[in-house]
Amino acid sequence: MEKHEIKNFIAKRVARELSDGDLVNLGIGLPTLVGNFLPKDVHINLQSENGLIGLGPAPEENDIDPDITNAGGQPVTLLPGGMYFGSAISFGIIRGGHVDVTVLGSLQVDETGSLANWIIPGKMVPGMGGAMDLVTGAKKVIIAMTHTNRGKPKILKRCTLPLTALNQVNMIITEMGVIEVKDDGLHLLEYNPEYTIAEIVAATEATLIINNPKQMELE
Repeated sequence: MEKHEIKNFIAKRVARELSDGDLVNLGIGLPTLVGNFLPKDVHINLQSENGLIGLGPAPEENDIDPDITNAGGQPVTLLPGGMYFGSAISFGIIRGGHVDVTVLGSLQVDETGSLANWIIPGKMVPGMGGAMDLVTGAKKVIIAMTHTNRGKPKILKRCTLPLTALNQVNMIITEMGVIEVKDDGLHLLEYNPEYTIAEIVAATEATLIINNPKQMELE
């Protein structure tokens, strides 16, 4: 798959994890694509930590409103009934445990469910954002990311970059498979049939617990 196909494939699979009525936060980057693949028969309330609830699909070029953006500064649409408000209320929602699911990208995840997604030492970043609040405040944390970075595993035995949070990840979805984080380790629930199980294991530094995983749907 091409790079854009991989991102859409991951986003489409993440969308299937969301349930009717959920309040869902989508992190910047790949997770923002999830909003384009929500099931038509499921009503999801998308929240952005810069103070929006009710985000819709990405706007067409002629429908862009520069005053309505997500937390990454990308233009977004607001569905009927949507609202915007200040950061104090937004983070009160997040820290108060009212977000059902947060979907984030990550630089690294390990087999204890810890994640590192906010900084690479020595590189400039605009700030840590709301990830630390989101992963500890949301009821379910899904990491949506590519399985490797230039061939190097991103799913590790232990994260080596500065941590965003300890033991908070519930699920990891990549172009290779769907992995659930449980008390005894990482369980491969689904695999992409374009890859062999051996290839997935080789691309993962962490130990995968494999017990009759299902094939991921490619459409």
